[in-house]
Amino acid sequence: MRFANVVRWLVGLTTLVALGIVLWFATRPPPLVVQGEVSANRVDISSRVSGRIATLSADVGDKVKQGQVLAVLENPQLVAALATSRAALDVAKASLTNIETIRPENVQAQQAQVAADQADIDLYQQTYSRQAELVRSGSTPQSNVDQATRNLQAALRKRDADQAQLKLIEEGASREQRALSATQVKQADATVNQQQADVNELTIRSPISGEVTTRVAELGENFTPGAPIYSLIDLDDLWLTFNLREDLLAGLKVGDTFDVDIPALGARGIPVRVTVINVEGQYATWRATRATGDFDLRTFEVRVKPAKPLEGLRPGMSVITSWRKRTQ
Repeated sequence: MRFANVVRWLVGLTTLVALGIVLWFATRPPPLVVQGEVSANRVDISSRVSGRIATLSADVGDKVKQGQVLAVLENPQLVAALATSRAALDVAKASLTNIETIRPENVQAQQAQVAADQADIDLYQQTYSRQAELVRSGSTPQSNVDQATRNLQAALRKRDADQAQLKLIEEGASREQRALSATQVKQADATVNQQQADVNELTIRSPISGEVTTRVAELGENFTPGAPIYSLIDLDDLWLTFNLREDLLAGLKVGDTFDVDIPALGARGIPVRVTVINVEGQYATWRATRATGDFDLRTFEVRVKPAKPLEGLRPGMSVITSWRKRTQ
């Protein structure tokens, strides 16, 4: 009889304990499941100059390397402008060379002219001396002496002018002329460099290594500066983004780790590390506002990165984590 009472007591106690456990689990709030998304850097590629698409070297889904040619544009106006600028540079260089060059034949020709002037002076000097002697003896009028004087003075002035010209030829261009010509060469060279840079922009190269996600261009289309031609994503720099209310960030800091599940990969318990906590600047709609006596809560972007690279991870995949598990 006593044994039966003990059994009944134990059964009742067991029932009460089981009921308590069921009530505890039933009243315990469910874990908060937070969903995020895989993100990556996206680069929209465009040209700095306008042109018509001549060749396309990549398509959607292609893996490209940094510096790889993606497309080539054609713009005859830019090519013609570059040729014109190069011709102008050649003219400026030739002008500078001409200014800096002293031609020996020019010097010799001017020296010969000065020598001829001196010969004329000697002749006019002799004529003047004879006329002066004749006028003293009364054998010639004074007008002949005056004419001989004018001829001698004119010959002297011509010799002085030709000697000055010879000095200019021997010295070459002035310092100011040389500086002006050199500046014109630099200006023309800068124009060529600018035109060459514009022509170089007709070849579109990938700024990063990644995967082509969008190709807007078609052969023969005209594109203006800044219009996207391709879009790339960097698959070597992926991160996971969660948007969380600020009341869920208690104790969270950069460098913390927790586990996530990635359904698309069938991966569970993947360790990740917090790299960025950044305010989104918007208010959550699932909390009360000041009208109820509570306060608004802001939303924060939390970025995390997998501790190890994950094969097959791609932007847009969903990421799930139990926030209660992380805080325990």
